[in-house]
Amino acid sequence: MSIDRSLKIKGALSRHRNVLSRAERVEQLIEEERWSEGDSLLGLPKVAHRKSHAGRKDKDDIDKEAETEAVAGDETPKAE
Repeated sequence: MSIDRSLKIKGALSRHRNVLSRAERVEQLIEEERWSEGDSLLGLPKVAHRKSHAGRKDKDDIDKEAETEAVAGDETPKAE
């Protein structure tokens, strides 16, 4: 029997997963300060796990870049 394509790739497990393990959920809850040591590990609250988008810029960052380019464009000497 052949091995599935997804299992052959070295970094296959590093991709985004929708479901977190219990330990990962507890870590996330600790970071959000929603879990303490005495709480039960059973019946944990839901944890939003969003896929991060590397390389995307916020609207504020785009506006700042546009402003700096406009200012830089005004300061360059014009050859006449």
